[in-house]
Parts: sequence; structure tokens; C-alpha cells
Amino acid sequence: MFAPITISVFFVALAGFMQAQAPLPSQAEGKLPTPQAEVALAQPPAPSVAKAHDDSFVIGNDDVLAINVWKEPDISRAIPVRSDGRISLPLVGEVQATGRTPLQLEQEITSKLKNYISEPVVTVMVQQINSEKFNILGQVVKPGSYPLINGTTVLDAIATAGGFRDFAKQKSIYVLRQSGGTDSRIAFNYKDVIKGQHPEQNIKLEPRDTIVVP
Repeated sequence: MFAPITISVFFVALAGFMQAQAPLPSQAEGKLPTPQAEVALAQPPAPSVAKAHDDSFVIGNDDVLAINVWKEPDISRAIPVRSDGRISLPLVGEVQATGRTPLQLEQEITSKLKNYISEPVVTVMVQQINSEKFNILGQVVKPGSYPLINGTTVLDAIATAGGFRDFAKQKSIYVLRQSGGTDSRIAFNYKDVIKGQHPEQNIKLEPRDTIVVP
């Protein structure tokens, strides 16, 4: 007969042996961890850099830019482009923004920050477009110049301007468009469009279009 202490030692040893033989989760599925996977697990995740902006868009005065410098909250901010076309950032100083794409501005800010930060990661996105505008004149409640939002149509513009005044000639509206140094005139019959006739007249506006409501 075994002594009680001898039996206890036997079961402790048996439990350790069974635990050592238990397969890893990846082994249980018939897969062994690759060296690449082990390296990936050992390294911290890389920063996610957003590139949602359109690199063909040209920044203009009054546009609001969202500038993010990874791990630098004191520099990251939303900032409007001044009337002189420039912005100012800590460590960077004055930078020309108007006339450049967000990607070009990213590159200059990154270049300037390299004097102070090792491998800066900079993202510039247009948060609000105020430089692209359309005009609406004549017999509307609120004539003037308005920011052009992507997809704005003639009907949208009329609604933005508060609708028509009492004596507006709703069948004789037209859009003046600058193209290639010349002005073209595009007719818009409000009465027809709202009846579902000639929907092609309800065009999407382009920057500097002027809607005239006689």
C-alpha cells in the first residue's frame, strides 16, 4: 500500500504531464503558427493613416482643413484657410494652402515637422468646402453667394435662397456658366421641372455658376 503522501505526488506529476501534452489552439486545428505570425503578434499595430481626401481637389480661401499629426495632439486641429490663402501651425509656422491639393500640403507640413519630430505622419483632409460657391440673383427671397455642396442642383439652390418672390418669372430662369473663357446660358423652366417635365434642366451646379431669376 502506498503512503498518502506518495499518492499525492503521483497525481500532481500526472497533471503536469497531461498539461504539457495539451495542444495549442492552432495545433488543435491542424495549423502551426508561422514565423511571420509570431513577429506580427510581437509588434505593436502600425498607425492607421486616413487618406479619404480627393488629391485632385484644390484648396481655396475659407475652406476648413482637418490636420492630424499622429501622436501630436497639440499640432492636430481643424483650421480655416485665411483670406491670404495661408494657415499657421505650431512648429510649422506659416504655410501656403490655397492653390494646393491636400496631398501637396501634407508633404510640406511633413517636411517642416521633420526638423522637430522623427518620422511625422501627417494627414490633411478638407472638412468643409467654403471656397467653391454659386450665385443666385434676381427675384428670390435671399439672393447672394452660397457654398457649393457636391451634388447641388438648380432646385436645391432656389430652396437655399428661400424660394421665389411674388413676381418671379419661374418659366424664364437661366444659369450662366463660365467655361473655357466664355459664358454659356442654360435655360431652366421651374414650372416644367416640378411637374416632372424636362428633368435634364435641373442640372448639377459647378463652381461660379450664377442662377438668374427674372
